[in-house]
Amino acid sequence: MDESRFVAVSQQNIPTFYRMAYSIVKSRTDAEDAVQQALLNAWKERHKARAGSERAWIMRIVINESYTILRHRQRCQPGEIPELPCNPPEDTGLYDAIQSLPDNLRTPFLLKYMEGMLETEVATAMHMPVSSVKNRLFRARKLLQKLLKEEVEL
Repeated sequence: MDESRFVAVSQQNIPTFYRMAYSIVKSRTDAEDAVQQALLNAWKERHKARAGSERAWIMRIVINESYTILRHRQRCQPGEIPELPCNPPEDTGLYDAIQSLPDNLRTPFLLKYMEGMLETEVATAMHMPVSSVKNRLFRARKLLQKLLKEEVEL
């Protein structure tokens, strides 16, 4: 990937990268750090990106960096009070249900339905077959349906 393509893809998708990082680390500053470090790492290795899958490639780096920060934070600062989202959604029941999904279901769900990525892009970003992405999306929808049904009944 050449420099101009990297800049274009990065600038176009910074909000998407930030939202994904935030969904993992649940801290505004850590999400910003994760995106910044991921973009720096991607810049250094931009020659490894395949044409047409640049966004998914950078997203994978953002996800990896977010989990790295999360692991480091959990080791170094137990008991930290999580920040509130910068723009809390109006439907907090749905937001809470999505956040309660296990990581392996929440990440593909957010990439597909919140960030508008194609299933093939999600598969590339998560280093898994498309069939696994479809399976996880199905399981996430079913679990959300169950969680939201329980919330309505309460």
